[in-house]
Amino acid sequence: MLVLGGSRSGKSAHAESLVADRDDVVYLATSTAAPEDAEWAQRVAAHRARRPAGWTTLETTVPSDLLRGGTVLVDSVTTWVAALMEQTGVWADEPGALDRLAGRCDALVGAWTMTPAHVVAVSDEVGLGVVPETRSGRLFRDALGEVNQRLAGTADEVWFVVAGLPQRLR
Repeated sequence: MLVLGGSRSGKSAHAESLVADRDDVVYLATSTAAPEDAEWAQRVAAHRARRPAGWTTLETTVPSDLLRGGTVLVDSVTTWVAALMEQTGVWADEPGALDRLAGRCDALVGAWTMTPAHVVAVSDEVGLGVVPETRSGRLFRDALGEVNQRLAGTADEVWFVVAGLPQRLR
């Protein structure tokens, strides 16, 4: 399942509700609290506090972690792609960075399509706003938009959350 929505749309809460009755949930967190960013640390803490005590949290950006089986809640593909852009040198405009990013995105989509796990992934829908002013913003929007399309194309269900109201697209 893929749950899409804008920032602060309620997509994470909806994704959590989709697996709330399961006891084998691995919460794959793709972002960690940054000590130098108090506001981000508060957001991460709020997400942690909302999780049931029985869920296992795994903080990673390695796609093979989707292959563990059971139930996996990925929150979020958005921060995962941002991390991949950092790890592959896209933000620093390193030679070959876009090719490395494409390979890492391919690995993510491959893991998504091959896993026996019940996966619910959360991602921001970035195609509804204005064209970003900066090159890096456009690269991020384009990379995430492509990954979202590829994940949605193979997902059993796709949800779009607007103002806390989930709408099933597929």
